[in-house]
Amino acid sequence: MTPRDLLLGSFHAALAAADPLKIVPAHLPAPPRGKTLAVGAGKAAAAMALALEQNWPADAALDGLVVTRYRHGLLTNRITVIEAGHPVPDESGEKAAREILRRVKALTPDDLLLVLVSGGGSALLSLPAEGIMAADLQATTRELLKCGAPIQDMNTVRKHLSAVQGGRLAAACRAPVLALVVSDVTGDDPSHVASGPCAPDSTTYQDALDILKRYEVKAPAAIVAHLARGAKGEIPETPKPGSKIFRRVENRVIATAQASLQAAAQFFIGYDIHPAVLGDAVTGEAREVAKVYGALAREVKRHGLPWQPPVALISGGETTVTGRGNGRGGRNTEFLLALAANLDGAEGIHALACDTDGIDGSEDNAGAILAPDSLARAAKKKLAAVKLLENNDGYGFFSALGDLVVTGPTRTNVNDYRVILVTSEE
Repeated sequence: MTPRDLLLGSFHAALAAADPLKIVPAHLPAPPRGKTLAVGAGKAAAAMALALEQNWPADAALDGLVVTRYRHGLLTNRITVIEAGHPVPDESGEKAAREILRRVKALTPDDLLLVLVSGGGSALLSLPAEGIMAADLQATTRELLKCGAPIQDMNTVRKHLSAVQGGRLAAACRAPVLALVVSDVTGDDPSHVASGPCAPDSTTYQDALDILKRYEVKAPAAIVAHLARGAKGEIPETPKPGSKIFRRVENRVIATAQASLQAAAQFFIGYDIHPAVLGDAVTGEAREVAKVYGALAREVKRHGLPWQPPVALISGGETTVTGRGNGRGGRNTEFLLALAANLDGAEGIHALACDTDGIDGSEDNAGAILAPDSLARAAKKKLAAVKLLENNDGYGFFSALGDLVVTGPTRTNVNDYRVILVTSEE
């Protein structure tokens, strides 16, 4: 099997470990005395809804509504699937969130609320808090996306601008709540996945204000005013840990980056390649992370330390890109382009970096593949890796080489998957 085939095979093994159709059934509860309402939001929402339908008793009452990203829908019978805007919320998502909240408020203690939560839900389940205009929420989201803040900080702000996130959806419900969570955040804290619609929130309005200041986010005046009112106690805070609201709520994480990394590790073991799992919570600037991993890969190749080749250096998490140019591409192609510049054509080192949701940034690719000859092939096309990196144009670099990885929507999301394969070949 070629290095390219090994890289792609490991990625597909990681995806299979996070497939909602395989994971959801084992976590479904018994039907309640009353009816079951299934609601949800995220890139995995449609697949989670389909898995629920396929495994729910035919004679048990079930209906619902989930919202997912455009082109991520699936055909369902009992649960309605709505497609909406991501990463910037739109009117479709707002309408769906408003209808979800209405249905949740109508439940009784004899019913069950089953919430299907996955990454991307922060934008998709976008019902602004009272007094906030949708246009202001959209503008704030765009600014947050540009500032390079980690997702936890972004979600702290969004929770305090929402009528349903930060535990408010659970607070609106009189029925028992079970939230099944496909985690796309480092640490797998349910309060940060889709901004935690059913999870207690330990952050505050003041925290949100501090984040806007720290990252110099140019939020509309109405947004700042809303957060300031909350910090003064004029607007109720999000439900906090220890609140009696959560006595009837369970947040259960059913898919994680770590599980996907371990599945990829088992794939490599099957080919007598040692897997070194470096962690599922890698953060920081993509190009800086690439420098560290490049140094490690060279150490393995040159000195056989800390592992003798062949070795697969596997990691997950979510890096960031602070935009310096106007090129195309997401954090995975940025990581690989920086790694290419760092390795400078080192023999026997191949790499793949992909987002498990199938979308790197806002492009149509999941990520890309880097080979030892990538720089040489690029030079023949008069492409300078360093210049493209400064323009944040990883997509342009790998597209020109034919090395993009295009999966289409995977309908799951457990963050990024990266692997550097160091072979024993000279």
